[in-house]
Amino acid sequence: MGETKTLLRMGALALMWGSSFLWIKLALAAFTPVQLVLARLVLGAAVLVVLCFAAKDRLPRSRRIWGYLAVAALFHNALPFLLFAIGEQTVDSGVTGVLNATTPLWALAVALVWRVERRLSAARTAGLGLGLAGTILIFAPWESSGLLSWGAVVILAAAASYGFVMVYEGRFLADTGASPVALAAAQMITASGFLLLAVPVGGLSPIHLDGTAMIAVAVLGVFSTGIAFALNYRLIATEGGVATSTVGYLLPVVSVLLGTVFLDEELNARVIVGMVVVLAGVALTRVRRRVAVVKPPLVETPR
Repeated sequence: MGETKTLLRMGALALMWGSSFLWIKLALAAFTPVQLVLARLVLGAAVLVVLCFAAKDRLPRSRRIWGYLAVAALFHNALPFLLFAIGEQTVDSGVTGVLNATTPLWALAVALVWRVERRLSAARTAGLGLGLAGTILIFAPWESSGLLSWGAVVILAAAASYGFVMVYEGRFLADTGASPVALAAAQMITASGFLLLAVPVGGLSPIHLDGTAMIAVAVLGVFSTGIAFALNYRLIATEGGVATSTVGYLLPVVSVLLGTVFLDEELNARVIVGMVVVLAGVALTRVRRRVAVVKPPLVETPR
């Protein structure tokens, strides 16, 4: 029963995060990227604050933790959410999900620069190479019909932001002693503050009232942001970060299927092959070297 619950939670998380690219595309019919992301963050923060107080958790009080959270909020929420919304103005939601799958590759690159990872095994080196090859195959800069555009580059930058912040959070926010949901709530509140600063630049345009777009923003904020973050932290607490990270393999599949079924988006064979190559590379970067266990020599018992 416990394993079934875990699988159901992971499936729900994959659906909520994988569908976020569909909701972004639908919401852009009525909102500017800044308006969309601000609404998403405020709704997500509200959900997390309610969950936090329902569990009788307190928001962090340490200035040091809030300083770390400010960096996390910028690079895990405000900036990548905004970049995804900007990129999806010209890029299909399915392709966005595929490019997002490069996040673990960026995380490994950042870990190497920060020397969190000191050595690369042959498998992980091959994984980085495959991931790069798959990304180039998706972009296809040698073809006039390739995806090399500012929108696609912006989306790739959002994935790189995720990669950086994953390593950052593991280094500075993993052992604070605070409740994970409380940290997520504080982080989302801070990210909302960052987006408020961007409102004078891109958030003052009239909002076109559209029922589908309104529903998309509500689902994106409540489910794909607030509940999804809480569920993610719950899975990390019960199953560990490595097991939870396997959800990432399902996100491009979900985004491609939803984009094809509901938005009539078309994916050519090259992009599909590129997605498979990227996911294969990500899988190889997850392979860790086994540490040999040296058994002590047997000592003969005196008779």
